[in-house]
Amino acid sequence: MMRVGILGGTFDPPHIGHLIIAEEVRIALSLDEVWFIPSNEPPHKDKATIVANERFAMLQVAIENNSAFNVNSIEMDRLGKSYTFDTMKLLREKHPGIEFYFIIGADMVEFLPRWQNISDLVQMVTFVGVERPGYRLETDFPVKQVEIPSIEISSTVLRERLRNNQSVKYLIPQSVEAYIKEKQLYEQR
Repeated sequence: MMRVGILGGTFDPPHIGHLIIAEEVRIALSLDEVWFIPSNEPPHKDKATIVANERFAMLQVAIENNSAFNVNSIEMDRLGKSYTFDTMKLLREKHPGIEFYFIIGADMVEFLPRWQNISDLVQMVTFVGVERPGYRLETDFPVKQVEIPSIEISSTVLRERLRNNQSVKYLIPQSVEAYIKEKQLYEQR
């Protein structure tokens, strides 16, 4: 059976922290692939600053050199808020031969009790928790923990730096930075 990690998020913009998490979990759990799933509209955050198709394109260029990484548009294809339960239900229907591992940061582990249909969701996927500074990986729900190198990069801070024309070198892949400049994303308007 194929083993696939799922890393969801707004990816506004995608950065090396996302890539490190995906690769470290892939290696630690011997996953065949990791699928990045950009949300259309996350249920727990404000809307993304950049439209979904641009975030999808940035992810594609961010992962182009890793054959074990893919971008999946399942949440973009559905309009409205993206709930993990709905996404995983659809993925399991479309891919019955895949065992899914849903990767979340410690900040999201703390919110698991509030996730929609969490009791059913833990039967559908294996949750994988990774550390985030300032949060604990403690929950009553089954969460497999994977240690990753600690790197604190925030998409919020990156957006601010990009708006102020400050360097994001080494914080986002060079290909993503080139895409952002070409499309004039995150500029002050």
